[in-house]
Amino acid sequence: MSDTTSFHDVLFPLAVSFGATGGPERKNEIVQLASGREKRNARVALSRRSYDAGTGVRSLDDLYDVLAFFEARRGSLYAFRFRDPFDMKSCRPDVAPGALDQTLGAGDGTRASFPLVKNYGEGALAYARPVVKPVSGTLRVAVAGDEASPADFSFDDAAGAVVFATSAVPAAGQAVTAGYEFDVPVRFDTERIEIGLHSFKAGQIPSIPLMEVIL
Repeated sequence: MSDTTSFHDVLFPLAVSFGATGGPERKNEIVQLASGREKRNARVALSRRSYDAGTGVRSLDDLYDVLAFFEARRGSLYAFRFRDPFDMKSCRPDVAPGALDQTLGAGDGTRASFPLVKNYGEGALAYARPVVKPVSGTLRVAVAGDEASPADFSFDDAAGAVVFATSAVPAAGQAVTAGYEFDVPVRFDTERIEIGLHSFKAGQIPSIPLMEVIL
């Protein structure tokens, strides 16, 4: 029996992903009190993104690529990389990632591992989103504002963290920052992709739902 949590380190067809729709979802519980006020509680700590890639299918070639990808993933069985067309960098979408983009933490002289995150908002109210699938070759890291050599760190895919070499561990109080492009781990949120050739030529777009997975 296959492990249903397995991940295939392959990218969903890029041309289709850039036409997809979707975004983050939060799950909160809201209870209205007798006073008229509300009591609100977060049911889960992390947001979860969902997409519909059907809006990105523009040609029969696109549709074939998606069908082949769907079959290779065995439907919803295996997760994979998806390039979010709206949020795929450590910075704003119109600029290039830099090593100072996101704060990962501060050194203490012994700590070598720093989880990769993207921060939304400022200060104590910011949300630190875990980033576990940076795009290969795009990760840049800085310590105390000075960019580190690629030889001084690596990325631990299993832990989702930047790991410094023993000789490059940040000193106490030194800020560790990073910049990168990244993908979202998702799975197909359906067991079937169905469309007729006639309806496709007439402009009817298939629904291809995708759901973010927590690795």
